[in-house]
Amino acid sequence: MPPDGGVLLFEAERPRLLRLAYRMLGAHAEAEDVVQDAWLRWRGVEAGTVASPAAFLTRTVTRLCLDVMKSARVRRETYPGVWLPEPAVEPAEPAADADDLTLTLMLALERLSPLERAAFLLHDVFDVPLDEVAATLGREPPAVRQLASRARRHVREARPRYAVSAEEGAKLAQAFLAAAAQGDVAGLRGLLAETVVLRSDGGGKVIAFLNPIAGAERVARLYAGLRRKYGAQAAAIVRPVRIDGLPGFIIRAQDGILQTIAFEIEDGRIAAIYITRNPDKLTRVAAALAVN
Repeated sequence: MPPDGGVLLFEAERPRLLRLAYRMLGAHAEAEDVVQDAWLRWRGVEAGTVASPAAFLTRTVTRLCLDVMKSARVRRETYPGVWLPEPAVEPAEPAADADDLTLTLMLALERLSPLERAAFLLHDVFDVPLDEVAATLGREPPAVRQLASRARRHVREARPRYAVSAEEGAKLAQAFLAAAAQGDVAGLRGLLAETVVLRSDGGGKVIAFLNPIAGAERVARLYAGLRRKYGAQAAAIVRPVRIDGLPGFIIRAQDGILQTIAFEIEDGRIAAIYITRNPDKLTRVAAALAVN
């Protein structure tokens, strides 16, 4: 591979390959490792033998991800408490070219088989033609069509019925934290859907809720209890952000632990709350804060 041309081709594809690997694996570090491995393989390709570098690299990254997912699934079976994808933190204003896979939908993808997940992401999210997806997965096109169709049904079930504007989502998220800071149970209940679920990922490294907490009353009283225990400064907002497409915040909690909190909004209420406290999943967040 000619050094300059090969590097330029790969670097042009790197952002897309990282997004694909992250969507497949739910972890930035693993995604970066996979893309680096793809780069090493790309360097070994003889110049002029690849008709479509983008297709070759997509195929390589997907297959490497499928290999990683085999061991990742085993690790998650023994993961302490709730597992959440590593948060993809973006500025509070969503990017124009961002895909619409929110953290909620990422969790829906976790319930798919690796092949279903790959077929859906490649075909529906990254617009890879069906024949290329079939070649990547080593399956016939009709079988891949079925894989993508099954995945699509799961994602459709998890997708909110009504889109929420970034502004509306940010207002609800801010109102929730304000009510939580006051220990306002009635105010919190008014912001929460009756079936709201709170999930907290500490990875066994820091304190977190081992099981999901369901129901508006339980979640509201939980935050009111934190207010009584720790006072008005139970948590300090570091920065408003979007987390996998959801409104949220980077927060320094009452115990000094850095965490992210994201809110899924549906029908004008908060339908789910996702808190990531596992420090292994926040290294990029901590590094970004240190720089800024």
